[in-house]
Formats: sequence, C-alpha cells, structure tokens
Amino acid sequence: MKKILIILLVITLLIVIGIALVGYFISGDHRSGGDNQIGLVNIKGVIVDARETVKQLEEMAGDPGIKGIIIRINSPGGAVAPSQEIYDEIKRVAKMKPIYSSLGTVAASGGYYVACGSQQIYANPGTLTGSIGVIMQFTNWKKVLDKIGVGSEVIKSGTHKDIGSPLRSMTAKEKTLLQEMINDVYNQFVVAVTENRDIPLDKLLSLADGRVFSGRQALEYGLVDKLGSLQQAIRDLARKAGITGKPEVVEKKEKRGLLWYVLGESLAGKLNSALECETPIAAYLMPMAD
Repeated sequence: MKKILIILLVITLLIVIGIALVGYFISGDHRSGGDNQIGLVNIKGVIVDARETVKQLEEMAGDPGIKGIIIRINSPGGAVAPSQEIYDEIKRVAKMKPIYSSLGTVAASGGYYVACGSQQIYANPGTLTGSIGVIMQFTNWKKVLDKIGVGSEVIKSGTHKDIGSPLRSMTAKEKTLLQEMINDVYNQFVVAVTENRDIPLDKLLSLADGRVFSGRQALEYGLVDKLGSLQQAIRDLARKAGITGKPEVVEKKEKRGLLWYVLGESLAGKLNSALECETPIAAYLMPMAD
C-alpha cells in the first residue's frame, strides 16, 4: 500500500511539473499578425519597477503591425523613479505611434503621472485620479524603545547617513533637508503635468495639493480629455491610427518564471517578495494614510 501511494505521488508530481513546463514554454502573446492591431499595456498596483512596462512599450514601438498603444492604468501610485521612467518611455514612443491612456478604478499620483505622457487620457466618471503630490513617511519607535529599555549604537560615515532612522527623533535640519527634496520632486511632477495638460501653472497649483478627483471632476479641471471606458479609448485610438473595422487588441504577456507555474501566482509572489530588498527611505507619488 505504501509503495502504491509513493507511485501515485510521483505520478502526480510529474503531471504538475509537465503542466508547468507547458505553461512556461507556450506563455506569451498570441495574435494573427494582421495590420489592424492596437497594443495594450497594463499598469496595475503600486508602481515599484518600470522594467516590464518599458520593455513592453519598446517591443510595441518596434512592431510595425501595432498601429497604436493603449496604457490601461489601475494604480494608486508608487515610487518616483519608476513612475518617471515609464512616463519618459511613453513620451518617447508617442513620437512614433499614437498612445492613449485609459484610467480604471484608480489612477492617482504616480498612476496619473504616467498617464500624462500619453496624447489622450480617458477616465470613467467614477475613476479616482489626481492626487498630485509627493509623500515621505517614517515611523519613530524611540518612545516605545525607551520604555522597555532598548537602545542602539550607530556608527556612520556622515551626519545624515541614518536620516529617517526609526530609533531616534528626526532633527530640524533633517526635516528641512527632506522637505527640500520632496519640494524638488513635487516641482518635477507639476512641470510634467502643466507641460502635457496645457494647464496654466497657477491653476494647476490650486489643484496639486494631493487631493483626489473623480473622473468627471478631472475632466472639468482639464486633467483628463474624455469620459469613456477602455473600449471607447480603443475605438477612438483605432480611428486615429487609421484602422478600419474592429481592431485586434494585442497584449504582451509577461514571461512567468517556472516557479510561478509550479506554485501558483499567490505563493510564488510571496516568495519573490521575501527575496526582494527595499530601501528604508523612499519618496512615493501616491496617497498614503498618515
């Protein structure tokens, strides 16, 4: 009986590995290869890495069968640098092919920053967007540690090397330094919006205080161009690109690692996250709770 169970376990394992291998090698985008194609790039969740999105944009820019690109955004924002990298790539590709953005449930802060690189921005009436601003947030455990009698010894190469440490209070000078940095990044965000949205700076500054707008409000203030669904954006882009008839929407799938197919999306994602290192200090272009 024990031998039979071992054999069944081995067979089951081989079947799982076989399915995973098939999924791994056949994963990718599938299309007819016609000349009526619209590329679709999805930006989901918090923006922490631009590489996959930039790669997809590069591939679509170089594909003669793809006549235009839709950026579908469902993101509350994210880190500054990857948001800027995606924004810059969209601007570059937009010189070669028409690019529209379609805002889903939420496209705020870094998500909105990214959208500003496109030629047209579509939002649903209830989309949450805007949140033009930058935030940096720290946790201070000093009082708790003092109560339980825990201290720390720090050896550092410069006065501000441990700026933002949770083990001590921040000095006035450190707060000033970080505020200056935040102001600089904020100004970069504001300039990107005002240049691409053709909104006067004084008007934009009255809106760029971190508040979130509905899609309908964003249209009223000039932050988006039209109210409409993803499908509406695709139809309009197809006409702009000179496509007659129904366009074929092409989505380049991210190549999944073999671990993803064996363990499933949830468990593989948790393992990958556990292996990633995050910097202790980061400025985010996203709404966050205090």
